[in-house]
Amino acid sequence: MKFVDEYRDIDLAQKYARAIASVTTQPRTIMEICGGQTHSIVKYGIDKLLPEEITLIHGPGCPVCVTPIELIDRALEIASRPDTILCSFGDMLRVPGSEKDLLSVKATGGDIRIIYSPLDTLKIALQNPEKQVVFFGVGFETTAPATAMAIYQAKQQNIQNFSMLVSHVLVPPAIEAILSAPNCRVQGFLAAGHVCTVMGYTEYEPIVKKYNIPIVVTGFEPVDILQGIYLCIRQLENGEAKLENQYSRSVSREGNKPAQQIISEVFEIVDRRWRGIGEISRSGLGLRSPYAEFDAEKRFDFAPYSPCDTGECISGEIMQGIKKPHQCPAFGTRCTPEHPLGAPMVSSEGACAAYYRYRQRDVSDQFEPILSE
Repeated sequence: MKFVDEYRDIDLAQKYARAIASVTTQPRTIMEICGGQTHSIVKYGIDKLLPEEITLIHGPGCPVCVTPIELIDRALEIASRPDTILCSFGDMLRVPGSEKDLLSVKATGGDIRIIYSPLDTLKIALQNPEKQVVFFGVGFETTAPATAMAIYQAKQQNIQNFSMLVSHVLVPPAIEAILSAPNCRVQGFLAAGHVCTVMGYTEYEPIVKKYNIPIVVTGFEPVDILQGIYLCIRQLENGEAKLENQYSRSVSREGNKPAQQIISEVFEIVDRRWRGIGEISRSGLGLRSPYAEFDAEKRFDFAPYSPCDTGECISGEIMQGIKKPHQCPAFGTRCTPEHPLGAPMVSSEGACAAYYRYRQRDVSDQFEPILSE
């Protein structure tokens, strides 16, 4: 299959692994931002192919994982109302709020529907004029264009019973927050290829200059990731700090201009809380005033809330690269995909879910990478 099989080629992957080993002379720490990249790294044992001097740490690139508890609680409240239909992507249903999750509300009669596109929510609203239909809009820049288009079309069609609970977040401010932290040990980043397909990579250029750190826009297949690591390590070994584009088959510097245009039409940049991390300035998207009528937080009467990251889940430390999933005392015992304590064990992009699915609790040298000889 074009653009898939050739990027899973074992010989080519091993060639890049040898090339990485040949240029590595000292310990290096690289963070992959995207949860999809994390799953590929763990699934294929990419980190096990690397020299021991290289450490890969997992960043906050799971939008479901960083959705704050208070917004999940508001989604729960909306879904519990008899006159509403809550629409959501499927991986949000098991994410715990402060007391329960959306699947529990659905089991007790809440009208919660899994959709594959925000535009599907408009059809549901038109088919159910007596109900308030709310879409739980979660995601990075990748999914923001489709969300924006749904709101834009709702306004154009004057759909009165549609609104959106918005929890979109942005990647560059998260990278800056990580680099600004006093305990940061990241020396280079693999940027998320799908985000850059939409937004381009001009926003990363000032970060490279300000923090003197390599950033490589990288894809998601094993060869993509190994090539991205090679480019990053080569920069570090040469004393360079540049922005490179490994994922050139999909990403251009300018990105997708029409997608950016619809995002700018509907959304404005706002401060946003990230679950387990806290508030990051100008790291989210909120509805612009011409579209405020579709803001579910304004349409429904909610009680005031205080930020609340509770429980023993250490998702914040995991998503900042401070700890890995198997270092959590609850991993695989009190916290499993069937009974998650936090979002990283639920989402298809969560680091804990990747470790639980592909590795033993003891992630020692007994683990054999899929791409080994």
